[in-house]
Amino acid sequence: MEHPTVYRTTQIDGLSIFYREAGPQNAPTILLLHGFPSSSRMFEPLFARLSGRYHLVAPDYPGFGHSGWPAPETFAYTFDHYAEIMNGFTEALGLSRYTLYMQDYGGPVGFRMVLAHPDRIVALIVQNAVAHNEGLGAIWATRRAFWADRRAHEDALRENLLSFAATKTRHIGTDPRVERYDPDLWTDEYAFLSAPGQVQIQTDLFYDYRTNVAAYPKWQAWLQETQPKLLVLWGNHDPSFDIGEPERYRRDVPNAVVYVLDAGHFTLDTKPDEIAALLRNFMTAQK
Repeated sequence: MEHPTVYRTTQIDGLSIFYREAGPQNAPTILLLHGFPSSSRMFEPLFARLSGRYHLVAPDYPGFGHSGWPAPETFAYTFDHYAEIMNGFTEALGLSRYTLYMQDYGGPVGFRMVLAHPDRIVALIVQNAVAHNEGLGAIWATRRAFWADRRAHEDALRENLLSFAATKTRHIGTDPRVERYDPDLWTDEYAFLSAPGQVQIQTDLFYDYRTNVAAYPKWQAWLQETQPKLLVLWGNHDPSFDIGEPERYRRDVPNAVVYVLDAGHFTLDTKPDEIAALLRNFMTAQK
């Protein structure tokens, strides 16, 4: 490959942050923020298809992938904290302008980054990440109960969010063609979730997810007022997020480019070529 992927770590606030990077340094930068319970590894299909044309950077959050996993007693696992660290990460790498690709947890991390430094954003790509309360599907009833009374609902939350069944369902969702999905996707993620310390890390972080719901109106206001260049990509078999969410983004940004794909929560599981082509078209239109 002319532009092979490199794997590096950098220190941000004394914490080791792992990231993947590929592509020409002088090309347009795409900063890719992963979801739960994934890592920058989820973007490997895009690195393989886009590194010849774009500068791709994908970090792992603290507590995920190959970044540091500090104990919850010494580190605040909150989305505010993640956004601060990711902003520090972009500054350490000298990323002053970039297109932001946000999937799942990448949404709440990314929107905080956007509001903190809107001048850094060239365009937004949203892939199965929610910014409207209505976008949280029926599966969130257990999760909302957990936010209301953590002690009473923590066991139910962990089954709903962290179990093997939940990990598998997150990928396949309602897709009847289960043979399209590599089982390594969820077995690898479940192995990660089963590592020592992970249950507490992910439970603490998810308890903070309630702050995202409270922040949705601010994100919507920014979208409506700023009218950013916006690409929305959505897998229609997502078991977690409502299929009406892409149109809610279009309501906020009428000129948004929206595609609903025959895919799951992680569209790159089954549609890497289509996603890469849509990104190329969108990025070309930004020139």
